[in-house]
Amino acid sequence: MWHCKNGRARGANFTLKKMSELKTDPSKIPFKTLRGGAKMPMIGYGTFGSDHADANLIAECVIRAAEMGYRHFDCAGVYGNEDKIGAALEKVIKSGVRREDLFITSKVWNDKHAPADLLESCKKSLADLRLEYLDMYLVHWPFPNFHPPHCCVESRSPDAKPYIHENYMKTWRAMEELMARGLTRHIGTSNMSIAKLKLLLRDAKIKPFVNEMELHPHFQQKALYDFVKANGIEVVGFSPVGSPGRPARDRTPEDTCDIEDPVMTQIAARHNIHPATLCIKWAVQHGHTPIPFSTKPKNCFANIASLLTPPLSDAEMRAIASIDKNCRLIKGQVFLWKDNQTWEDLWDEDGNIAK
Repeated sequence: MWHCKNGRARGANFTLKKMSELKTDPSKIPFKTLRGGAKMPMIGYGTFGSDHADANLIAECVIRAAEMGYRHFDCAGVYGNEDKIGAALEKVIKSGVRREDLFITSKVWNDKHAPADLLESCKKSLADLRLEYLDMYLVHWPFPNFHPPHCCVESRSPDAKPYIHENYMKTWRAMEELMARGLTRHIGTSNMSIAKLKLLLRDAKIKPFVNEMELHPHFQQKALYDFVKANGIEVVGFSPVGSPGRPARDRTPEDTCDIEDPVMTQIAARHNIHPATLCIKWAVQHGHTPIPFSTKPKNCFANIASLLTPPLSDAEMRAIASIDKNCRLIKGQVFLWKDNQTWEDLWDEDGNIAK
């Protein structure tokens, strides 16, 4: 097994330019066309700072990312930083970036699934982000199970419940109503399984425009990926470089490290990029939208700039496809609802929704 030793640090392959030179042309960044015609840039800037980046720092990074050419920003109410990001977005728009050229996502947290709570959650995100509408609003997790920030993976809510489709559909109807009210242009899902999505697609009036899911070379989720794509839903991938900076509480002995895999290091060396940057380049060429997070200017720029360099070869894409280890890193243990359960119950790996 590989284990990341160096966190997010990038190697010497990237020569840091002056900050004013760290720019790309946003019009040249690949995009996905969603149902209805909206364009979603195929790289987003993630804003979950976890334990190592506070709200003020992330807000500064949002401004810097916009200057570099990022137009897609992935936010969430539970991250606790949307008010600071809102001030940053206001500055970005005042600097000359048109609101219609931005693609802003937020998410409803697990304790706000009730329709009235969901509406207020969306309105709060809009107020905090200083926006009149969102481009995308996601149901963050399909479980209504709350846990306090920074809790250990053994933490359990006494009110935790399994996935109950009838309840989820009440949440989804409220999501559809947000679109009807013009509060968001699109709605989507996150952390779903094929079994859960089948039920949602059966019953939804408006099917998800995107599904956000963990995706990196060691966890390619081919069956779910193919199912989502086959149903006209675009894929957004979180933890695209294998989340090397995640807290120790979220690590398990069997976890592997994408950016230390020999296949990744060899291909990255040929392209004179860091393996973490290669993960981003691979994701876009694979056909999905990664949402990397970094507070380091050189890493943030390397990620977006990699989309404008010559593509990986077919042989390189096949080589990366071959290193899938089915290694889920974000397991979600805190959302379990019974004693003596394993995290696999959250993901319906046998095709059946656990009760």
